[in-house]
Amino acid sequence: MRRRSLRSRLTLLIAAAVALAVAVSAAACWLLARAEMRDQIARSLTRLRPAADQVAIALRDCRGDETQRRGPRPDWDPSGRSWQIVAPDGTVCVWAGSAQVRPSAAERALTTGSILRDAVTTDGTSVLVHTTRYVPAPGPPGRFPEPAPSAPVTISVFRSTAEMDQTLGILAVVFGSVSVLGVAGAAVAGLWLARTALRPVARLTRAVEHVARTEDLTVTIPVEGEDEIARLGRSFNTMTAALSSSQERQRRLVADAGHELRTPLTSLRTNIDLLLRSEATGRAIEPAAKRRLLANVKEQFEEMSSLVGDLLELSREAESGESSAEIDFHEVVAAAVERARRRGPGLRFDVGLDPWQVHGDARGLHRAAVNVLDNAVKFSPPGGLVTVRLGNGVLTVRDEGPGIPQDELPHVFERFWRSPSARGLPGSGLGLAIVAQAVRDAGGRVSVENAPGGGTLATLELPGTPPSA
Repeated sequence: MRRRSLRSRLTLLIAAAVALAVAVSAAACWLLARAEMRDQIARSLTRLRPAADQVAIALRDCRGDETQRRGPRPDWDPSGRSWQIVAPDGTVCVWAGSAQVRPSAAERALTTGSILRDAVTTDGTSVLVHTTRYVPAPGPPGRFPEPAPSAPVTISVFRSTAEMDQTLGILAVVFGSVSVLGVAGAAVAGLWLARTALRPVARLTRAVEHVARTEDLTVTIPVEGEDEIARLGRSFNTMTAALSSSQERQRRLVADAGHELRTPLTSLRTNIDLLLRSEATGRAIEPAAKRRLLANVKEQFEEMSSLVGDLLELSREAESGESSAEIDFHEVVAAAVERARRRGPGLRFDVGLDPWQVHGDARGLHRAAVNVLDNAVKFSPPGGLVTVRLGNGVLTVRDEGPGIPQDELPHVFERFWRSPSARGLPGSGLGLAIVAQAVRDAGGRVSVENAPGGGTLATLELPGTPPSA
């Protein structure tokens, strides 16, 4: 069963369920018909009361007084019912030559009430027998009247069930045929329902197989309705869109990283080639030029180290569970401010920090605060003021720099994007991208805008609570 396809299993389940329902219904109808026909025969037996002269003739025949009969027996029941008298010793008195039923012990000992049972006559006919004890009511005298019996007698009235059995046999054939046709129709309907119901699943399966075979994440499947299959289709489309976006970001990251690394690598190779050529030819470079050359090599190495560090920070996956903890964000910002003071010794800092506790990655949030303050230091004029405020989970950093052109503001969080006016300054263009990622990982929001009166205003909103006292 497990090796079958989902469609065949669904078809078999539908056919089996319908077959069971049809079989139960047919059996119930057959049993109800049997009970009704049996009840009709039983009612016809209970309504029969032989006349007194008929009982007297049966008793006379049982005593061997056949010669005393003064005429033919009266026809007592043309409907096919028969009857017999049961004596306590088991003797049965019937019409001469009539079939009889062997009485049971309960019928021989019957004194009150009645007994209804199935039996077989002496000639092998299946009958239904109703036995009761009563005195036949005297009837009008016949052509050859017999004296009525003076004591109560036990009489068993029986009727053949052959017609009932024949009718039940026909009904069994009819119900069986209907059941077979019903099961066949259910199988066909089940196959059609399975194909109809699983058509969206088949489309989804083909799409998944196509993605697995070609790694083409642009594939989408049409979705109709609001049922579970439609929800599954929407989830698949959302998943492929997210994977495609992630793949595109990965390609862009690799391409941008290669582009950014190409410049310092080229400069390093040129400077090192110059040093090697000087050593190979014996033409020494002037000491001052050599110092400048080595300083440039060192600067390129530092730039590459910073770039590689930024790439590692940006490309690492968000850690969950163990790396997230409750951190005092105001202490993180205070440490970043002290670092910024050392990097901008000629700048003035106006700092106001209210205690605030955040649940997140301490390293990522520290890097975000450092990058925001480094930008403020980098673009502030000599002697400029950097204002830092933290209140109710909102960190604002404002500088007195030249600001950002309005058309460049939408790009400030893009990876490797650098303003044309800032390309002469050190940096990789990843600082604000790292800030945005760290803040998003902590469930917050970040924005950068031009401050009123000049300068740039960076805002970080982080959910959290004031630390408990």
